[in-house]
Amino acid sequence: MEKFLIFGHKSPDTDSIASSIAMEYIKKQMNEDAKAYRLGEINNETKYALDYFKFNVPELLENVTSDDHVILVDHNEFTQSANGIEEACIDMVIDHHRIYNFQTSAPLFYMAEPVGCTCTILYELCIMNNITLTREIAGLMLSAIISDTLLFKSPTCTVKDEKVANELAKIANVDINTYGLELLKAGTDLSSYSAKELINIDSKLVSINNVNIQIAQVNTVDINDVLKNKSEIEDAMNLEIKNNNLGLFMFLITDILNCNSQVIALGNRCDVVEKSYNVTLENNSAFLEGVVSRKKQVIPIISENI
Repeated sequence: MEKFLIFGHKSPDTDSIASSIAMEYIKKQMNEDAKAYRLGEINNETKYALDYFKFNVPELLENVTSDDHVILVDHNEFTQSANGIEEACIDMVIDHHRIYNFQTSAPLFYMAEPVGCTCTILYELCIMNNITLTREIAGLMLSAIISDTLLFKSPTCTVKDEKVANELAKIANVDINTYGLELLKAGTDLSSYSAKELINIDSKLVSINNVNIQIAQVNTVDINDVLKNKSEIEDAMNLEIKNNNLGLFMFLITDILNCNSQVIALGNRCDVVEKSYNVTLENNSAFLEGVVSRKKQVIPIISENI
């Protein structure tokens, strides 16, 4: 019997980690061998969820080979996946993002929906296979939905996300609002991060019309508190631009209370940011009113204007 290696994207967020662990649980309930991994360091929010529901941090996976059978969760783009993914056997994908530059040499199971969180889709997979969730797994999946939808405030949130979250909260025996606020609050503690770490907490590399773009995001309750280190952040961003041949690096500082973002943009294609949001960058920065979702309010809009 093949052993499945399960992992989300690089710079893992709560959904990426929770989806990997939940998918491992689902596979084992179906009497299949599987193990969840991570492709990077976890953030404080994810740590809070893992500690609360008593899960160990998944083992770090450096790369995969042609001998490996893998399951991708919360991503499909190879630039966001494990080193060597082009050679591995991809047996399954569970995702809620755009499908881009993805192909395999063999048939696979692919389940994708335009919902706010991968764990919402995984809950549906559990229903399809009559799988009963434990309190711990349900709680971790709930954490992912809260995180990805900013407690249902994000424009990516759907009716299905809220419905599933309420079902998971019953199983996990937690109050959504009380637990959700504590979870999101844990993710806004950025005091221990260096500038380099800060821009890699939740960062994704995308290629749009042959332009390499890195889009990083952090959540906070005080944008100005993060901007105190703007000079160091810009130095770290410029280093990434140089090392990875980026045309644009966008760093979004998202206020989870007021649902707005401040962007720092660097690179030779900063004009795309100004055109996309009808703003003028001053000292490489601009306020983006109502923008909180990279998936729905950044990547699609940037794609139209590059």
